[in-house]
Amino acid sequence: MPQLLTQSLRNLFPLLLGIALFGMGIYALQHLLAPVDPADILHTMRATPVAVIALALAATTVGYSALVGYDWLALQFIGRTLPVRVVAFGGFLGYAFGNTIGISVVSGGAVRYRIYSAYGLNAFDVAAVSSYIAIALGTGLTLIGLAALALNPSLAAAYLPFPPATVAAVSGGVVAVSALVIFGTSWSQRSLRVWRFDLRLPPPRSLGWQLAITLTDVVAAAFTLWILLPDGKPDFSAFVAIYGIATMIGVISHVPGGVGVFETVVIGTLPATVPVGEAAAALLLFRCIYYLVPFSLGFVLVSLNEARLAGGVAARYFGRATGPLRPAIEAMGGAVPSLAAVAAFSLGIYLLLVSMIPSAQGHALAEGDLVAAILLEGGTLVSAVAGGLLLILSHGLARRIAAAFWLTLATLAGGAAAALLNDLDVESAALLLAGLGVLVPFRDAFYRQAKLTSGVFSAGWFLVVAGVLAGVGAFFFFVHQATPYSTDLWTEFSRDAGTPRSLRAGLAASALLLFFAVYIALRPVRATRDTAPEPAALERAAALLDKAHSPQACLALTGDKQFLFSRGGGAFIMYAVRGSSWVALGDPVGAPDEVGELCWTFVEKAERAGGRAVFYEASHHHLPQMIEMGLSLHKIGEEAVIDLPRFSLSGAKFKSMRAAHNRRLREGLDMQVLDPPHSPALLAELGAVSDAWLAAKSGREKRFSVGRFDAAYLNRCPIAVVRHGGKVQAFANILAPGDGRAVAIDLMRYLPGQASGIMEFLFLSLIEQYRDRGALEFSLGTAPLAGLSDRSVGRLWNRFGRLMFRHGGAFYNFSGLRAFKQKFRPDWRPRYIAVPPGMSPTRAMLDVALLVAGGPKGLVGRAENSDARRAPAPG
Repeated sequence: MPQLLTQSLRNLFPLLLGIALFGMGIYALQHLLAPVDPADILHTMRATPVAVIALALAATTVGYSALVGYDWLALQFIGRTLPVRVVAFGGFLGYAFGNTIGISVVSGGAVRYRIYSAYGLNAFDVAAVSSYIAIALGTGLTLIGLAALALNPSLAAAYLPFPPATVAAVSGGVVAVSALVIFGTSWSQRSLRVWRFDLRLPPPRSLGWQLAITLTDVVAAAFTLWILLPDGKPDFSAFVAIYGIATMIGVISHVPGGVGVFETVVIGTLPATVPVGEAAAALLLFRCIYYLVPFSLGFVLVSLNEARLAGGVAARYFGRATGPLRPAIEAMGGAVPSLAAVAAFSLGIYLLLVSMIPSAQGHALAEGDLVAAILLEGGTLVSAVAGGLLLILSHGLARRIAAAFWLTLATLAGGAAAALLNDLDVESAALLLAGLGVLVPFRDAFYRQAKLTSGVFSAGWFLVVAGVLAGVGAFFFFVHQATPYSTDLWTEFSRDAGTPRSLRAGLAASALLLFFAVYIALRPVRATRDTAPEPAALERAAALLDKAHSPQACLALTGDKQFLFSRGGGAFIMYAVRGSSWVALGDPVGAPDEVGELCWTFVEKAERAGGRAVFYEASHHHLPQMIEMGLSLHKIGEEAVIDLPRFSLSGAKFKSMRAAHNRRLREGLDMQVLDPPHSPALLAELGAVSDAWLAAKSGREKRFSVGRFDAAYLNRCPIAVVRHGGKVQAFANILAPGDGRAVAIDLMRYLPGQASGIMEFLFLSLIEQYRDRGALEFSLGTAPLAGLSDRSVGRLWNRFGRLMFRHGGAFYNFSGLRAFKQKFRPDWRPRYIAVPPGMSPTRAMLDVALLVAGGPKGLVGRAENSDARRAPAPG
């Protein structure tokens, strides 16, 4: 329990730090804006000339065009080429969503993965692209900020306890040393050791392009803000330094978008000739233009493309999606729930803020004070409650719950009506109706018939909501700072009583969220820990294997796993529980259209029981689904698969193997494949071979991800038997689900003293026999920890995995296993482990290892596994 608490606190620490820094930024900003009248800020924003807005939008376009260049350089760095339109589409959406949302389920990396994976990039390619962009952006912005600080040290004098000369010297020295190291390393193409990571920098030409892109991005963004500032602002060259310093501090703070922190630094470093209220108006407009406009444009673009794919009116007017971009457009459909959740959450914040603003259009209502007061009171209360509801419903949208989608539409419609009641706020009503219209094409993405509270509302989610309420509270005090507090404020009702109305609205929204939080906290936890499958569940799973395509699905029959079936009964997940890890083995089995709902159900079932869902040995087929659920992917090895129609022992590369196989045939070895059910006499003979095999090994027989010698299990599988003189020398059971087009070897045993070459003989005999039967693929199983990335941007897990692969002989002969399978010239297909955010893959793999070993005692000794799928076969 203490370890779990420590891990939870460690996971929440970055979020708590971000919220704390955000709160400090908001507090400092409120202190700077204390003498400012909020009405003046709104008036200044509305009075901004159209020509200035147009110039700001043009500069934003230049900035985002430059940002796309990072994607182009990153793809060059990893040696991949994509169509220009695809890179522009993926880069723009990645920055449009990532810049605005920051740390969220929809990040730039997740968007890029969906788009770029549709063109052949795997998860590690996209991770390399995202890492390159993050390092390039972070390094470039930091160095530009330090350079600006070296040239203008007095700008930060109020924030640093050092004299300007010291600030200039230190900043300039850091920039000079960093530039020498970066360009020197780039020129020599040697790796650069930074903390625990080895970084390889791009060549000088690419580094030059990167510098040009970073400067263009910073200059364009700085101009966007500078053109919005009032008279009295510094020259543009000096303002670039202010912008660079503010951006650097915002990046270092880790607050999403630097909200609050960035604004505080800019206002604090501007000359006294710039009115604070007008500077605040410019900053608000900058946030809208540089962040919200691209986000809204990207969201509308995704919505329009979704409507085009669905056909109907959008397809008639805009045409159906075709050409090189179609795979990218289709891939973005999977990100719709998360995008919709973010949009609903943002509109909820907007409604909460609107309910805090005093009425400014009272003249538009009828003259009857009583009627006007009732309408205003009702409109404000409904706006606040609708805002709170949208915060709650956003969680259901992220989990694809249909009820959350329809309730969100109803809430947006109600919020629009409330805005009209609230002094005919046409602008807010139009915004909410526009949001409703953009969400409508996404209705097919919300198919889950689950309760709105079926998922676990994490502590992180509640912290974010608490941060929102704190921000709304700060906004309320800022807007109503001129109104002295009195207990009569709570009971004052009139059309001019804006502060009391806002207080009551805030109380209603806070009460709604509080009641919801208490309800979630008091729900009973159902900690289900099953130990063995029910016979009926095992038979249901066996029946679904007739439609399965992966041989690994047959491991459902081993009798040591639990089953979770889809609502329609056409798919299942096999899993086992170890500690707090609910480990699903392989891909879900069954109807593809039921798999998405099933995966969500499994994750939520684990969460309700206080556990964490882990998908072990997941293939590339379901990686998008894992990403949608917010899981982190880590490569754990590669599966060796032989393309049977193309396999042949003829040719020089199989000369020695062919000679050894023929020699075994001449010596009298014979292999037969026996279909189930098997006779008790055969199973008894095989049992004797298995016992002899186990007696020669140390450790326990493995389970979970491999088969074990069990008569009930073996009676469901074909068995390959190798005999010499009529006596069984070796055997292996075969995994052949469905129509048998894909097969694999599972349990494999042989008599001591018969190891030399007998497994190779068995493999070759089975390969040739199943090829002649018309099978298409023959799996040799997974080579653990093989094929992990050597790229400089690889994760720590990759480093640990490669170390184990090369030097892990004391535990397991991983490299020998891959070398044995490589002799058959297979295709190597990646396998992954998917874990919840914040969970270490090493911890998850330890729980998997304990499941496979049958407990800690099973890890003792150096026993090769009892199956060919993971153990190096002798010979």
